[in-house]
Amino acid sequence: MMNANQPKTFYRAKILLVDDEQAILHGLKRQLTAQGYDIRTASNGLEALEEIKKNPPELILLDLMMPGMDGLDVTYEVRSKLRNNVPIIVLSAREEEQKKVEALDLGADDYLTKPFGLDELLARIRVALRRAQRKSSEDGSNFSSIGDEHLTIDLTRHQALRDGKELKLTPKQYELLRYLAQNRDKLITHRMLLQSAWGPTYSNETQYLHVYIRQLRQKIELDPANPRYILTEPGLGYRFHLPYPHDEEN
Repeated sequence: MMNANQPKTFYRAKILLVDDEQAILHGLKRQLTAQGYDIRTASNGLEALEEIKKNPPELILLDLMMPGMDGLDVTYEVRSKLRNNVPIIVLSAREEEQKKVEALDLGADDYLTKPFGLDELLARIRVALRRAQRKSSEDGSNFSSIGDEHLTIDLTRHQALRDGKELKLTPKQYELLRYLAQNRDKLITHRMLLQSAWGPTYSNETQYLHVYIRQLRQKIELDPANPRYILTEPGLGYRFHLPYPHDEEN
């Protein structure tokens, strides 16, 4: 029977935990199993890829720094060769900032910096699983809008409304908002946003992006100085946050 601390929606979700440090591997496996998750483990990149092919997980917790095939190589293989959209949360040390950005650019969904607490890990896992579940259901439906009681992004009409009134967005502002909203709760790096709206030649124009994000916040946020939708991840990028129904229950 599930206890009160176990995740309600994602009980027994299959998670692949990849880390070359056995103490971390066994410690996290024990903690996550106690929370109701079905945990498989791999101690290196090659083992991880074999496990993904043999027994596809619903989420991967992936250490970045491993001998041989590291977390970056695994992320690349999963996204570009296996064509697998399984959520990937990378685990990195504080000094691995650039590696973290590279992993996100390769398609990782989120990150945690070591050392991290169990509550933080569980929260990230729930968000990633919920996002994957919702995306799967949306891919099979006539998905036309995103929003809450204040903000609506109408993907069919290519417009955004705040409190029912259409916002005057430039094409680039709308494109940035659409891309962020369609990847809600996923950390989107500066490079990913720039390439999505302007193309690969603008990959390093982060100051250019900051200006557009500031303008966009002025239009969509109720309080631009304290944004609730477009959240900054310092040094990494942005995350579009829009609570899912019943978030408070999980």
